Amino acid sequence: MEPLSIVDAHVHFWDPGLLAYPWLDGIPELRRPFLPADFASSTGDAPIEKIVFVECNCTPGDNLREVEHVVRLAEAEPRIAGLVAYVDLTDAAGVDRTLDALSDYPLVKGIRHNIQGEPAGFCLQPAFVEGVRKVGRRGFTFDLCVTHDQLPEVVRLVELCPDTRFVLDHCGKPGIRQGLLEPWKSEIARLAARDHVWCKLSGLLTEADVERWREEDLVPYAEHVVEQFGIDRVLYGSDWPVLTLAGQYGDWYGFTRRLTAGWSESERRRFYYENAVQFYGL
Repeated sequence: MEPLSIVDAHVHFWDPGLLAYPWLDGIPELRRPFLPADFASSTGDAPIEKIVFVECNCTPGDNLREVEHVVRLAEAEPRIAGLVAYVDLTDAAGVDRTLDALSDYPLVKGIRHNIQGEPAGFCLQPAFVEGVRKVGRRGFTFDLCVTHDQLPEVVRLVELCPDTRFVLDHCGKPGIRQGLLEPWKSEIARLAARDHVWCKLSGLLTEADVERWREEDLVPYAEHVVEQFGIDRVLYGSDWPVLTLAGQYGDWYGFTRRLTAGWSESERRRFYYENAVQFYGL
């Protein structure tokens, strides 16, 4: 059954000729512009009605320029309904000023400062915790981009920030290539027990073997996040164009369609559309 409409809750657009993205230097397949026209070509007939843009790790000082760039893109691509912006939450002196500036953009719904790649203890340092609390006080959501080994600290972070609404990107980046289910499963259960935390079903293709992944590799991870978070707190996301390292848009969309084939119409509508609208306030 085809969903009537979709919110893709995790999409990136970038143009390395406009802003610098240092992490792209090591991934030549992605080091080119990926813009709304490319997304439209990649998604084909998928009934995508709204898009949530998520910041792309540009040079940190260019974070407001990235927001302005996406606001301009949204003038030509009205499906861009929400924007998750980067804020350096360790910059205690500048956080309030940056959040003030972002409050002037109605499109900005959430904030992200990647925890992935940072040393142990990074997200529990006092400045970061206080920054996440300020995100919640401003009415913004917070995207958690972490790897599976960082989940114990993330559980503690969300405990320390009960008034901030969180969404876990990419199911916490489980070790699918290594076939690791534990302790990821246990930590996901601990995180899901906090009802102010939601989860994006996204990003699994590139956590699997990008050359030889099979759907059965992904199923245990996808089913576990749905079981733990429940259908009301799981959002559909593609992680385009990063997903193109492992396949086409239709590969991921097709996987989710088969995963949800036995769900009721209302359950599928919540997963593909209503949950993202509710979480991000689209």
